[in-house]
Amino acid sequence: MSLATPTSIVNLTVHGIGTPIRKLDEGEDAVWVTVEQFEGVLDTVPRRSDVRVTFDDGNESDLEIALPHLLKRGLTAQFFIPAGLLGMPGRLDRDGVRELVRAGMTIGSHGWAHRDWRRLGPGQKHEEFVEAHRLLEELAGKPVSDVSIPFGSYDRHVLQRLREAGATRVYTSDGGRARPDSSLQARTSLPSDVDSAWIGRVVEGAPSLPRRARQIAARTVKRFRG
Repeated sequence: MSLATPTSIVNLTVHGIGTPIRKLDEGEDAVWVTVEQFEGVLDTVPRRSDVRVTFDDGNESDLEIALPHLLKRGLTAQFFIPAGLLGMPGRLDRDGVRELVRAGMTIGSHGWAHRDWRRLGPGQKHEEFVEAHRLLEELAGKPVSDVSIPFGSYDRHVLQRLREAGATRVYTSDGGRARPDSSLQARTSLPSDVDSAWIGRVVEGAPSLPRRARQIAARTVKRFRG
């Protein structure tokens, strides 16, 4: 396969892997995958220059399961972490974040407490957009300017707050492909029933024109609503 820079990419999002060791939030089981499913996805990635792997929610499985499998294949990934949940049962702790960084992984912000950013109170805004970045930068030992949006919930006000907070790249849950250099990066979450057919459709296949039109329309609405 050519190593030329791709004109579009697929951002895959992993939430949790293996047997959960904490009580999952409502609906969270829909994006929790087995170790075997995760390996099947990773085995596709080395052959693709247009696929990137990201992680949300700061689950302990990021360190205990994902990291060894990534290193075994010579892969790197980006981990978006809710800073205020560090050290809670089933979550990464501060040493875990440092270990990911030492292993060559990239850290991004998933806010503070996994809240809907369209429905924040005044005090919560400071935590989500300022304190989270400060803590993660301290742990990573470098600037953290990439952000993933909890629940994929955003509007023009959220995007404005992120710009004011110094975010340079924002990852959504909109699905579909993205331009490599775009400041707004669409992502596709791995579902609990992910298999080789799903991987083929998302990674290899191009969406139909009607589906592509719906994706663009949905993203446009989100960017300008509010």
